[in-house]
Amino acid sequence: MLTTTVAYGSVEQIRAVQAADPLGADELCARLPRINPRADLFALATALRRILPDTADVGGFSRDACLAAMRDIGLFAGSIKRHGAEPGRVVPELLPVLEELGRRTGMVPRDTVLHYCVWNPTGERRRTYTGDAQERALQDSVRHAFPRLHTALELCGELSRTEPWEPGFAPLVAEIGGHAQVMVESIDRVIADVSPEFFARGLRPYFEEFTVDGTAYLGPAAAQVPLWLVDEVVWLSDAGVDAYERFLLDSVPYGLPRWRDLHAAWHGRPSAVGRLLTAAGGPHAGAVRAGAEALVELLRTVTTFRGRHLRIARQAYREDVRLYPLGSGGGSVDLLREVLLLTRENARIARERAHASPTRTPAARRA
Repeated sequence: MLTTTVAYGSVEQIRAVQAADPLGADELCARLPRINPRADLFALATALRRILPDTADVGGFSRDACLAAMRDIGLFAGSIKRHGAEPGRVVPELLPVLEELGRRTGMVPRDTVLHYCVWNPTGERRRTYTGDAQERALQDSVRHAFPRLHTALELCGELSRTEPWEPGFAPLVAEIGGHAQVMVESIDRVIADVSPEFFARGLRPYFEEFTVDGTAYLGPAAAQVPLWLVDEVVWLSDAGVDAYERFLLDSVPYGLPRWRDLHAAWHGRPSAVGRLLTAAGGPHAGAVRAGAEALVELLRTVTTFRGRHLRIARQAYREDVRLYPLGSGGGSVDLLREVLLLTRENARIARERAHASPTRTPAARRA
């Protein structure tokens, strides 16, 4: 029977998925980094068939077992795609299993960055494509960031219901900013431990999209780590930024069900910066300064992360280095640059409010 007693994203749930091996895949997953350098499609397909359950078997899995099964199946499917074949054509019986696992977990029918990093075991049971220390470092950077970013999103839900002039607004923004700092820590780990060349040539090919029931699903991608949800509640939901909003809408399906619910609640509603602009010109103008200053600090943290992310993306996607023109999440370096500039612009707007500059309306942000 499907069990859902422990919330998605909790420490207990993460540990349960990490510990699970419902397909008995530990040994084959350990061998995968030795198969991939040979580009041995026959060995990969044989291994995938060995661990692949029947759809009827999936019906007896718990939710956490379903997540662990998707994690392990995804490694072999991603490896098959990396070596030039569509997984569903090589192993047709794969597709109904992926669809059932997606249905049982309320997620897309393939592995995501959460399966690959957060729900991945540690130690000897860790699943990797290459076995390289740089791949483990990249996984660990996401694993490190996830708990605090997950907490930040719940606080963002509270922020969406708190007005800028209320006493709780500034402390709430500051708390979100404290959790968002983990993204800077994580990108610094990547800069220190993962070369752009290794990511672009050694790892990025394993994250290519493949097709399930006529739909192409992206592989694990940093874009699936939902900093974009923080952007949405803080400044994006009413900003009228078409390119980033289209990218966000493409990213939404790859998140947890809770994240999709948060997006549905926030999309098109007034953002924190938008509400700050309105309040700065109304009867509560004198009460919004602390909230504006807190937003400046939060956006400064996000800007720091985005600036460093842009720097390494430019290195990894240089024409003489890259194998693909776009990131594994479907975004371009130009989009990263645009989002960085937009984040800086919203920090500037909040800074103006903190220093009692002339009021600027939310509509002016769309100009």
